[in-house]
Parts: sequence; structure tokens; C-alpha cells
Amino acid sequence: MYALDLCGEFSFPNHIVFGPGRVSELADRVRPWGSQALVVTDEGIHGSGILDRVLEVLRDGNIDYRTFDGVEPNPSGDSVEAGVRRLEGCDFIISVGGGSVIDAGKAIRLRATHGGPLEQYDDLIGGSSLIRGDLPPMVAIPTTAGTGSEVGRSTVITLGGRKTVIFSPALIPTMALCDPALTLDMPRRVTAGTGADALTHNIEAYYARGFHPLCDAIAVDGMRRAMRSLPVAMEEPRDLAARSDMMVAAMMGAIAFQKGLGVVHSLSHPLSTIAGVHHGTANALMLPYALRFNREFIADRSAVVADALGVPAAPNPLETVERIATALENLFQAIGLPARLREVGVQSALICRMADLAMEDGCHLCNPRPVSRQDMVDLYEAAL
Repeated sequence: MYALDLCGEFSFPNHIVFGPGRVSELADRVRPWGSQALVVTDEGIHGSGILDRVLEVLRDGNIDYRTFDGVEPNPSGDSVEAGVRRLEGCDFIISVGGGSVIDAGKAIRLRATHGGPLEQYDDLIGGSSLIRGDLPPMVAIPTTAGTGSEVGRSTVITLGGRKTVIFSPALIPTMALCDPALTLDMPRRVTAGTGADALTHNIEAYYARGFHPLCDAIAVDGMRRAMRSLPVAMEEPRDLAARSDMMVAAMMGAIAFQKGLGVVHSLSHPLSTIAGVHHGTANALMLPYALRFNREFIADRSAVVADALGVPAAPNPLETVERIATALENLFQAIGLPARLREVGVQSALICRMADLAMEDGCHLCNPRPVSRQDMVDLYEAAL
């Protein structure tokens, strides 16, 4: 279908070791950091067999470890503090899992050398200025291809019922050990949700306000990879080229959204914390509506997006935005994602509360069109 070099090692933005089977290098990679690891994961990974493969590599390499598998799908401050209590005596952290696990590992890493509470590090109140660089080493081993947290400078932790973004270059993992073979047995629904997450990150980052041509270029290639490989990964789940392409797209999305995101993420965060909707699924639900909401502010940039997504551009740029939104709706439907909020149990009674939280979420500040609380309500109602 397409050529893809499946292996590589490079430093951008952190040290990335990429390729099938490269988890076998873990012990040698972390040995310079010390002899005792805290392995952060969740119950699903712990029971899937993936963690056993990682721990076997550590044992064979004579690396001691203890595990913490108490990370929830939307990690909370309480679970982070529980992980911190397991950290005593450990020299470094290994996070094995999806974005939530890697985010939790980052927050545990922060608390290893920084006092609590975590709320004080909220990026929305300038908390990043309190974060120093004296964090223990960390390797992130992603088992999904969605958030790209393994190369990201932020962690998202649910504090006080709100998804709180903590941001600092110091949080980026020391190393990302990206083995696409770990994603071959990912359940279909997880492949769909995390794939939609990666695609949304790239699209929303490209449209975000601000001048950042480097992130824009990365986002364009990331959306191209996700659009071509997500359907393949769904139909042929053990297609290693497609799985590798999706892992690259996820990393690209996380790098690109250092530029910013937009209203999609401000809407999706409350859908996760209040309604329990998977983050990537929430993004897929809201993305087409957000594109139409933004259409007059993004029309002049949409020919590039259409080309990356394989959508024919229209003579009228506004029509191009509509074609993009429709193509994404068709994709998400084809891979089995819901089209309406009511399909995932969201009720109209939740909208006012979610709109309040969406306005408190800083992601919409980079949206190309200014957003009011009523806009948040209207977007939720349109998607209901």
C-alpha cells in the first residue's frame, strides 16, 4: 500500500526508539539510570500479557522493579498520589500503557521532586512556572496510538472534577520506546477511539490560532498518515505497517498540538469527566460540529487539510470545510464510532454543567473562532 521504514532512532523532541520488537532493548536502555524501576500501568495492561513481556525484559536484564497498576481511564490526583507512595527507593519510572498511563507516570514523576497539591501546577493559572527540571528519568512505552503522550510536554489529570492540564518541557519523558507490535492485539473499539484521537489532534492543531509553521507541517503529515492507515488497522488489525503508521501519526499529533488545540478538546474533556465518554470517541463526536462552527475562520486553510485527507476541494472554500466534516463523519461511522452524544448515554440535563466546564478548559483559547458559553451549549445540543 505504501512504503514505511519500520525502525529508527532519533531525537525529536525527546529520544525516540521506534520499531517492532524494540521493547526487547528496554533493560539496556534504562540501565544507566539505576537499578530500581517503578512500572506504572493499569489493570487492563496488567492482565493483557503486554506487561508480562515488559517485566520479562527487565528480569532478564537484572533490573529490579515494583509495579503500580492503579491508573484509571481518566487519571485522578488520588491515583497519582498512590503512585507516588510506591515510588520510594526507585531510580526511574517506566510507564506502560495508553495516554492515561503515560500522563499518570508524568504526574508521579513531577511529584517525586515537587510538593503537592497538583492543582498548583495547572497551566491555566501559570503553574508551569513552578516546575523545575530536576525530575527522575522516565521511559514511556505506548500500547495505543492516540494521545502521543510519549512525546508530549503535558499531562492531563482530573482534579476537582475537571481535566487539568499541567504543562512544562520538563515533563516530556526522557525516552519514548515505541514498539508498534505492542498494538497488534488492541481491541477494535480502542483502535477506533485512539485513532480518532490522533487524527483530531493533527487537524485541530493545524487549525489552531497562532504562527507555528513547524507544527503545521507535522500536523499535515500526521493527518495524512492517520486517514490512510486507520481504516487499514481496523480491517487488518495485525497489519504492522498500518499500526506503525498510526503510532507515528499519534506522535505527530502530540508534537503538533504544542501549538495549541481548540474547542473540540474543551468540549470533549467534560464528556469524559462528567459522562464517562472515552476521550478519543468524544473528539470524534465533536470534531465535525466544531469544523462547521469554525468554517468561516478556517476556510482559507482547508484546501491543505482536504488534500491530506484525500477529500476533493471545492471551488468555494466554505464548501471544502463541509466536505471535510462529512468525510470525517463517514470515516468515524465506518469504523464503528457513534455519531450522536445520545448514543453514548449523554442526556440533555448534563449540557449546562458540561458547558461550564468547557469554558473553564483552556484549549478553546486557541480556537480559530472565539467561543462563548452559549456556543458550547449550542455545539453540545447539535451533537446530541
